[in-house]
Amino acid sequence: MARTPWLTILGVGENGPEGLSPASHAALASAEIVMGPSRHLSLLPDLVAESIVWPVPFADGLPVLMRFRGCRVVVLASGDPFWFGAGSVIARELDRDEWQAIPGPSTFSLAASRLGWPLEQVVCLGLHAAPLTRLRPHLAPGTKAIVLLRDGAAVRELGHYLADLGFGDSQLAVLEALGGPRERGTRLVAHQVDTQDFQHPVAVALECAGTGQALPRCSGIADEFFESDGQITKRPIRALALSALAPKPGELLWDIGGGSGSIGIEWLLADPTTSAISIEPRADRAARIRVNADRLGVDRLRVIHAAAPEALQALPLPQAVFVGGGLSAALLEHLAHLPRGTRLVAHAVTLESEALLAEWQARLGGDLMKIALARAVPLGSKRAWDAAYPVVQWSVTL
Repeated sequence: MARTPWLTILGVGENGPEGLSPASHAALASAEIVMGPSRHLSLLPDLVAESIVWPVPFADGLPVLMRFRGCRVVVLASGDPFWFGAGSVIARELDRDEWQAIPGPSTFSLAASRLGWPLEQVVCLGLHAAPLTRLRPHLAPGTKAIVLLRDGAAVRELGHYLADLGFGDSQLAVLEALGGPRERGTRLVAHQVDTQDFQHPVAVALECAGTGQALPRCSGIADEFFESDGQITKRPIRALALSALAPKPGELLWDIGGGSGSIGIEWLLADPTTSAISIEPRADRAARIRVNADRLGVDRLRVIHAAAPEALQALPLPQAVFVGGGLSAALLEHLAHLPRGTRLVAHAVTLESEALLAEWQARLGGDLMKIALARAVPLGSKRAWDAAYPVVQWSVTL
């Protein structure tokens, strides 16, 4: 016989009890404890249950909640608790039969219904506790997005961010307190955000416009997108490397000898569910990788300032590995013991590292390819080929 859940995660809107379903009213009526932000608690009528304000930061409220395990508890959250809300954070702490959820309309749904936008064609992001740079991969003329922001000041930050990237002509619909008596919608252009004040809770629907540079959706984006001291896998070589690495949803990459971080960053740009760890022994380059990742909207890149193979011991096992620097026999010996099916791609430029890859290709198989590129450059009044150092690429599935 199934247990009755002791916890109800309840989505509430800005119109308080008027927007609650009969099931929501029943959950509140039977609750012994109601926890939530003070704003949500203030939207509800007087309760028989004890009211507890969820503390800030959010993580501090989890141990408080767990102290009431076994009581009848309702936790209040905005709209749909499982769409950029608190629901998933709470649920992962509990067994599935311990909780139930009663969602309300999400802010995204309310915003789309006000604007007449087809929600399945809109980028939806929760940036109330995340950097604005997560918008970067999506910014292109014509893109529509709805973003949740922490407060009114963040609206100004968003406008400045868009303008700095060349998208200051983007049309913004600033939506405050959607679904409640304080609801207000304001339309303006991104570079005009300093002309008004906005109040929490706030969402912004934007139609991207301007002359800013969109991030291509292919492997091998321009080198100019990355800060670099010259230690970077150049665009054509990077495209070939990522083709061999073949990122798939949910997979983890080790990027060894990260340099500028270009391989790991493009791996993450391939799919929002991918993850990557960049291992770089030089502190200045590790810091630069962090800057590049944050600026290009993939702050989920984990950067480790250390040398391989020593730094690899405690890391989660990857599905793919790229070696762009620090190639050695000891490193390849370590990587050869990764689980069957791991994809390994390594690059070599020097004769010594090329010989090392040739030796390991003979031992483990895979493809060995020499990539020689040359660009046309002026030579007096004519042109000639300027050849780059050839790169040897070894790719193998263990």
